[in-house]
Amino acid sequence: MQVGDELQVTDGAGRFYKTRITSTDARKCTFEIFETVFQEPRKFSIGLAIAPTKNIDRMEWLIEKAVEIGVEEVHFMLCKNSERKNINHDRLVKIAVSAMKQSGQYYLPALHQLKPFAEVVALPAAEKFICYVDSENPHHLKALAQTNKSYFVLIGPEGDFRPDELALALANGFVKTSLGPTRLRTETAALVACQTLNFINL
Repeated sequence: MQVGDELQVTDGAGRFYKTRITSTDARKCTFEIFETVFQEPRKFSIGLAIAPTKNIDRMEWLIEKAVEIGVEEVHFMLCKNSERKNINHDRLVKIAVSAMKQSGQYYLPALHQLKPFAEVVALPAAEKFICYVDSENPHHLKALAQTNKSYFVLIGPEGDFRPDELALALANGFVKTSLGPTRLRTETAALVACQTLNFINL
């Protein structure tokens, strides 16, 4: 791009700028803003809490797709059945930034550092759900979630949550829910939850 070309910029906090390049060199580019557009936040918000998978490529794929579909926050949690105990947070943020720009969104979701399960379940939200696979879990997320709410959904690791983790979540106001009749991989479950909550708010 050259001096005088128009460049579109977003700050990831709701503002979209139309700009014009004023100078360029190999190290930096400067521009002037000639129009600013602000987009109000959505009337609902989605927070996902997920135990990172052993294969980090699957987490990277999830972040990209969840951002494209629409999510406000992603928490990474360390559970008793977790197979991965660390993440490259900076790389995941870069993937989220790329997905935000590619999908034309104004807000960059917050990606939080890895925390113990007990800390994550203590976080506040209007509607809190824990996706848990068992035979006594007939209620699908789409039937339980109300529209225009602040949602927080827990997605367990490969091997699912331990019974004591389920009990702790329920004690903290989470409702046990299903994502369908089939057993889903961790990243698939997170994406299904994200899409379900976006869909009911269309």
